[in-house]
Amino acid sequence: MLAFPHQAFAEMIGHAYDGYPLEACGLLVGTGATVQRFVPCTNAAASARVYTIPPRELLRAERAAEDDGLAVIGVFHSHTHSEPYPSPTDVAQAPDPEWHYVIVSLKREAPETRSYRIVDGTIGEEQVAVG
Repeated sequence: MLAFPHQAFAEMIGHAYDGYPLEACGLLVGTGATVQRFVPCTNAAASARVYTIPPRELLRAERAAEDDGLAVIGVFHSHTHSEPYPSPTDVAQAPDPEWHYVIVSLKREAPETRSYRIVDGTIGEEQVAVG
């Protein structure tokens, strides 16, 4: 189960809406399966179908996390018009089998959030807790 504090979760959802109609993206910082903070990032791809986090933003987030005794534990991106399930591109771009891959779908009236682990191309869903 991936656990979010209320504020980090709200910031992530807000960033998804701020990026619309393009995909939004960001990094999850914490330990294990507990998010401590959300780091909004620029979608360098500027696309409604794919996202790219600029390497400089990833490096900055990693260094800030390390300074606080934390780590980047996952990535978030939004799906503007599709289900909150990893696309073949999402699976191919999944860089770390230890990461949590969070997708927020804005397809319906209310946002839908799901989290996955992606290991060697195999997708496994995990629960998301906010509190």
